[in-house]
Amino acid sequence: MNNSNEQYIGKQLVENLFNHNGVFVLPALTLLSSDHIRLISQHKIFLEPHDVVQVDSAAFYQIAVDECTSAMESIFEQLRFNKSKRLPMIELRNEVIPFIQRVSEKNDFYGILAALQSKDDYTYRHNVAVGILSTLLGKWLKLKPEELSMLTIAATLHDIGKIMIPAEILSKPGPLNEEELAMMKKHTTIGYEMIRDTVGTNHMQALVALQHHERMDGSGYPFGVLGHRITDFSKIVAVVDIFHAMTSDRYYRKASPLYEVLRQMEDNVYGKLDPYICSVFINKLMQSMIGNEVVLSDGRIGKIIMILAHDPLRPLVNIDEDFIDLSRHRDLGIMRVIPL
Repeated sequence: MNNSNEQYIGKQLVENLFNHNGVFVLPALTLLSSDHIRLISQHKIFLEPHDVVQVDSAAFYQIAVDECTSAMESIFEQLRFNKSKRLPMIELRNEVIPFIQRVSEKNDFYGILAALQSKDDYTYRHNVAVGILSTLLGKWLKLKPEELSMLTIAATLHDIGKIMIPAEILSKPGPLNEEELAMMKKHTTIGYEMIRDTVGTNHMQALVALQHHERMDGSGYPFGVLGHRITDFSKIVAVVDIFHAMTSDRYYRKASPLYEVLRQMEDNVYGKLDPYICSVFINKLMQSMIGNEVVLSDGRIGKIIMILAHDPLRPLVNIDEDFIDLSRHRDLGIMRVIPL
């Protein structure tokens, strides 16, 4: 792939594109993916800035997330048939991580979240989602750039051990039985060994695969360790992993309403999840709702005006001429956010 063309991924062609022999290559208004760029480069076409326009954020997020999801699927499939089980880190660093970093630079939580909603590829899209949202959370926690880069890779690979779990267990439409659950839990130790044995990774990243289902009170798996033995990276990924799983449609259940997910996460802060990391996540998530329209549990649509410090999950909402303080209307809640 020609590097000079790569900068145009996620942008839109202004006019029909022809090669030097007049052969039609791509139609006007195409949103450029890495496959398009590969095709353009094969035709020895070098794009110029005037050949493209910047698309809106939603289209960019969708392209980036779809690209990453497709690349993750390819990585999973390679590993299934690769006896060494060494991770293709070059492919990951070239085709996945740059997109994840570009998307997380935008800091547009709800726009990004809309693009992350799983289609029929939850297993792969979930890895991308956890990579992006963990990177955002790492920024909110003020991690240093080198720590952030490490976290992005660790979060994106957190579920890599699932390639060794039978597909019928991963996509089972109902709850797992005891034997299936025991098999599913092995993805943590399998992932740990795969990352540990891959050149170009470090032990901290391997520990995220091992520990992202451990809980502060020792109720998690695979080893039921207490909070002081869980790494900070693992605690970050645990928060994001739960959030994205609960807000996504799965084989066996529909996505939970956003408000319900946040309320459950807040309830879990003391015991299951790291309280500081989880509170930063919830507060930032709520702050980024200001100005957004939300659907309330009674079906009305309002705009979030202010997040209340004493009760961030119950903000001040404007509906027509009314201002409703949800902290005083306990019967009302936010069902979902409408992206700007």
